[in-house]
Amino acid sequence: MISGNIVSLIISIPIFIFAMVIHEVAHGWVAYKLGDPTAKYSGRLTLNPISHIDPLGTILLPILLIMMNSPVVFGWAKPVPINFLGLRNPKRDIMTVGLAGPMANIIFAFILAAVFRLFPVLHAPVISDIFFGSILVNLVLAAFNLIPIPPLDGSRILFGLLPRDLAAKYMSIERYGFIILYILIWMGFLDNFVNPLVVILARIIGI
Repeated sequence: MISGNIVSLIISIPIFIFAMVIHEVAHGWVAYKLGDPTAKYSGRLTLNPISHIDPLGTILLPILLIMMNSPVVFGWAKPVPINFLGLRNPKRDIMTVGLAGPMANIIFAFILAAVFRLFPVLHAPVISDIFFGSILVNLVLAAFNLIPIPPLDGSRILFGLLPRDLAAKYMSIERYGFIILYILIWMGFLDNFVNPLVVILARIIGI
């Protein structure tokens, strides 16, 4: 889907950035609805990408991966600030907030797929590539974030399911989270978890 040529780069980066913006805004919006206004007061409940861009994770890393023809392109936006103690039921609501980001990407992918099916004029080669690329980026972002390794969203969901003492010990590995992720990626973990999950999600939304 993503190649190293300049046309692909021009198309892929904005799609990737917008997918991450949707993801982060969903976290902040759900947290706000559950009692924590931190993201709102920080000006992060906006689709303006400037408020969410992390120079390294949002721009530099994805561009490098695309130019290297990496089979997997990933990155991150500035995390939306959330005070979990401000949630009405922190142990339960942390799961909902964590799930909000991936669900936002899945819902957006479903909407794109529905629009594509409803309007045959969109089936032209270049336009269809953009739509399928957008759908795939959102599904990959959702699946990747569901990995239960801190600080990814899957860890927030697992944290809410674990007993309190075990949950605290589990989250203590967050400082090593990205090291663990890089090792798992190097070992091919994405092929065993993310890719099959993306296939399942793609079938569910009908592509």
